[in-house]
Amino acid sequence: MTIVDTPERRQLRELTRAFVTREVLPHLADWERAGEVPRSLHETAAKIGLLGIGFPEKVGGSGGDLLDSIVVTEEIIRSGGSSGLVAALFTHGIALPHMVAAGNDDLIDRYVRPTLAGTMIGALAITEPDGGSDVAGIRTFARLDGDHYVVNGSKTYITSGLRADFVTTAVCTVLPGSGALSLLVIEKGTPGFTVGRRLEKLGWHCSDTAELSFVDVRVPVTNRIGPEDTGFLAIMQQFASERLSLATQAYATAQRCVELAATWCRDRSTFGRPLASRQLVRHRLAEMHTRAEAARAYVHDVAERVAAGQPVVTEVAMAKNVAVAACDHVVDAALQLHGGFGYLRDAEVERHYRDARILGIGGGTTEIMNEIIAKGIGL
Repeated sequence: MTIVDTPERRQLRELTRAFVTREVLPHLADWERAGEVPRSLHETAAKIGLLGIGFPEKVGGSGGDLLDSIVVTEEIIRSGGSSGLVAALFTHGIALPHMVAAGNDDLIDRYVRPTLAGTMIGALAITEPDGGSDVAGIRTFARLDGDHYVVNGSKTYITSGLRADFVTTAVCTVLPGSGALSLLVIEKGTPGFTVGRRLEKLGWHCSDTAELSFVDVRVPVTNRIGPEDTGFLAIMQQFASERLSLATQAYATAQRCVELAATWCRDRSTFGRPLASRQLVRHRLAEMHTRAEAARAYVHDVAERVAAGQPVVTEVAMAKNVAVAACDHVVDAALQLHGGFGYLRDAEVERHYRDARILGIGGGTTEIMNEIIAKGIGL
């Protein structure tokens, strides 16, 4: 028995699988066309305890840790969900941890508890139109004016930006681009805060993505997370969990695509024989399975070390890259094995093929991960 395969976590898998079967699969195609998931899904997930997994009960969560969150993410995708669904439903996984870590009871009561109860939706706004992965170069500026900050700037590629009731926003509080960052909670409806157009994407169609604009937005100082100018460290401290979540989405997508391809190749016959009877096809499926399982094992190993409090920044970067590489290979091979059907929107494998492409970009690109790895080995 492994750490992620305890009796309690097997029950968590069963709960997640039942949720996906009952609440997700009958509607996922409609949500893909609509470009978002309904708010009611958050409430349903909260009522059965899934939404709060990984958050302490004292802040309104369901308890558990990083490994429990990984189990839920993995099972959602293995049960026929998608990484886009994970991004849409669990955006609070990147919007709330900074507040929980800071321990501000007021912010926890106003934002964390309602979000984990499914009655609010939060988003995280870091990336800027001209900034990309350069977190220290953030230029959205917050000028202190009495008991308020006056915020000016813009953000882009914000997951759940259209539906979010509040946005945990990275701002510069000294000089734009100085790296002296703070985190402010900015509520939708605040004068000067504009949610721009819906960004149309290659994949993750059920996960809404938006541009945000701030023009002289007045935000109470009480909405600051932690002390001023500690935002950069707070963001860096949460990257491990975000990157491992994306790594989990990658290997779980690969596993699901192996299952879909194997079923297709057993059922599909060409020239009078099942595809799976051909050695070339069997060996390709064997290689796909091997890559997916190897990525899963390594991500689990690194996640266990992170959960134990070990400083494994380099290993997290490697885990993300290993899982993404496995996913890229497997989804491409799986679609190829499906032939013409794999290219149709009716094919689940087609959705995974599109959704997978963001995983090597989000949470730090493959190239950024390689730079972290290079530094970790002394280069």
